[in-house]
Amino acid sequence: MSGADTAGVIARPPLLYLGSLLAGGVLDLVFSAPIPEYALRLPVAALLFVAGAALLVTCALRFKAAGTNVPTNLPTTALVISGPYRLSRNPIYLALTLIYLGLAVGYGSWWPVLLLAPLMIVMRHGVIGREERYLEAKFGESYRAYCSSVRRWF
Repeated sequence: MSGADTAGVIARPPLLYLGSLLAGGVLDLVFSAPIPEYALRLPVAALLFVAGAALLVTCALRFKAAGTNVPTNLPTTALVISGPYRLSRNPIYLALTLIYLGLAVGYGSWWPVLLLAPLMIVMRHGVIGREERYLEAKFGESYRAYCSSVRRWF
């Protein structure tokens, strides 16, 4: 954790997702791994993208209503435990994952899909773990009680 009042994550999560998508695109240019064309590929991609975007907006509005920051490089000033946060401690990352999958399926390559596994490992250890330590240090028992009643993911 950094000395500043932030979680000290290794990189901003949207940049990690974007980097993984771009890496998948580059790999696909070098070693083509197309997802087979099927009638529902683009509708499925659109559904994943729209569901992720809607969840992301919902989460951002919850943060705004609570008067706290969304970006990980800014201090957290309040715990958000309502809305999607009643079901998951990380719905923003679930939203980014849905958006990522929508873009990967829409692009039509297996590479970004395959790179999702290492991305999730980076997210778990380089972002989520650091955020959890930060929030526990900052909010103490309130955060521990929340963690004991709400799963990290769905």
